Amino acid sequence: MEAPAISADRLLLFGATGDLARRMLLPSLCALDADGLLPENLRIIGTARSDIDDGEFRNMAREALEQFLPAERRGGMAHFLNRLSYQALDATTLDGFVELAEKVGPSTSEDSDGGLAIFLSTAPSLFGPTIGGLEHAGLTGDHVRIGLEKPLGTDLESSCAINDAVAEAFAEDRIFRIDHYLGKETVQNLLALRFGNILFEPIWNSNYIDHVQITVGETVGLESRVGYYDGSGAMRDMVQNHMLQLLALVAMEPPTSFDATAVRDEKVKALRALRKVGADETVTGQYRKGAVDGTTVPGYDEELGKDSNTETFVAIKAHVDNWRWKGVPFYLRTGKRLPERVTEIVVKFRSVPHSIFEGMGAGMQPNQLLIGIQPEENITLSLMAKVPGLGVDGVKLRQVPLEITMPDAFVGQHRRIAYERLLLDLIQGDQTLFVRRDEVEAQWQWIDAIRAVWEEAGITPKTYSAGTWGPSAAIALTERDGVSWHD
Repeated sequence: MEAPAISADRLLLFGATGDLARRMLLPSLCALDADGLLPENLRIIGTARSDIDDGEFRNMAREALEQFLPAERRGGMAHFLNRLSYQALDATTLDGFVELAEKVGPSTSEDSDGGLAIFLSTAPSLFGPTIGGLEHAGLTGDHVRIGLEKPLGTDLESSCAINDAVAEAFAEDRIFRIDHYLGKETVQNLLALRFGNILFEPIWNSNYIDHVQITVGETVGLESRVGYYDGSGAMRDMVQNHMLQLLALVAMEPPTSFDATAVRDEKVKALRALRKVGADETVTGQYRKGAVDGTTVPGYDEELGKDSNTETFVAIKAHVDNWRWKGVPFYLRTGKRLPERVTEIVVKFRSVPHSIFEGMGAGMQPNQLLIGIQPEENITLSLMAKVPGLGVDGVKLRQVPLEITMPDAFVGQHRRIAYERLLLDLIQGDQTLFVRRDEVEAQWQWIDAIRAVWEEAGITPKTYSAGTWGPSAAIALTERDGVSWHD
C-alpha cells in the first residue's frame, strides 16, 4: 500500500463564485463538515474575479447551501461558514497572487508543514497564467497538491500543453485530475462488484459476455454552456472522459491492491488496448426541434443561433483488443435532448450453450447485469426463473430481476454528491479516484483518431428529433450485429 499523504489544513478554491462552486463544491464541503469528515483545522479560501469580501462570500455560500443542499444535511452550517474566507484575484497579474498567498497564510499545523490543497476550476486559457502565478507566489511547494477540473484540452496536443505547464510546478503525485463520475457511489461499486465477489470475475470475459453497452443520456440542451459546448461537442464533452473511464473500469484487469498506482495501472492498460474505430463503427448526430417530457424544445441550431456541425450525439462500436475481451463489442452512446436522463452500464451475457427447455414455450433470454448510475443508483441481475403454475405446454420461464437499490440496501446513509468523495480525497491526498496523465493521453489518442476518421470519411452529424434516441443510424449500428440498445 502507498504511504498516506499529509492531510491539508487549507483548501484554496479557484472559481469560488461560479456555478460549479455554488451547485457542487460548497454544498459538498458543508455536508462533509456536518458529518465530521473535514480536518478540524481546515480553512477554506475562495478566490475569483468577483470583488467581494469575506462576509459577502459567506452570504453567497449560505444562499447556495440553502438552494442546493437538502435541509437535513445542513447541520452545523454556521460552523462551516466560519471556515470560509475570500480573496479577489485577477489571474493575469502576478501581484494578485502575492496577495492571495498572504491570505492563504502559513500552515496552522504544529507538527508538520501541513498541506495546501488547491481546486482549480478556471477557463483553459487561464491554466498557464494561474500555474505561473501560484509558482511566483510560492504556492507550489512539496506539500501543495492541485485538483484540475476539466476540460483539460481539446485534443492530445492541447492536453499535453496543459499537463506540461502543470508539471513545471507540480510533480505527478501532487496532481489530481478530476472526473466527477469517479466520485459516484455506483461507479465505485463497480469495483466492489467485480473484485469483492467470487461470482463475477471468473465469467468476466469473452467466454461468457456477449457485449457491453454504456449509455449516458441527457434530456437538456445547451442551457448555459453555449460557448463551451459548441467548441467541444459530445465526443470531447462526454466520451473522452466520463464514458472512457466507465469503459476502463469495466474492462480493466484485477489490480494487485486498492491503491492509486495499482488501480490506475490497470485502467491505462485497458485504454491502450482500444482498437482504432472504423468509419462504419461510429455515428454522430445533432438534435432538431422535438418534444422532451411532453414539452416542445428547439433544435440545436435554433438554441445556438447559427448553423453548426458540432455533434450533440455520438454512438461508437469499440473493441478492447486483449485476451479477456477479444471479440466482445463495447457499444457507447451519449447525447443531448434524449428521452431520458440516464447513465447506465449493461453487461449482456451469452445464451446458455444448450437449452433443455426448447419447444416448451420457455422464452429463454440471456442473463443481463445492469448497473444504474443516474438518476437512480442500482444494480440489477436478470435471471431466468420458472413461472409458477401448471400447464400442458410444459415449463414456462420468464426473466426476473435480482435488484440492489442502494437507498434500500443502505438505509440511513445519505445520498452523497460525487464531489464529496473527490474533495475529501484531494484534502487527504488519495489519488485512487483521480485520472493519471498517461490515462488522459491514452483517451485523447483514441478520440483524436476517431475525429480523424470523421474528417477523412467526410462524416457529419445526422439529424434526430429531440426526445428520440438519436439518429436511426445509431440503431443500425447495433442491429446489424443482432443487438438492440437497452431502452
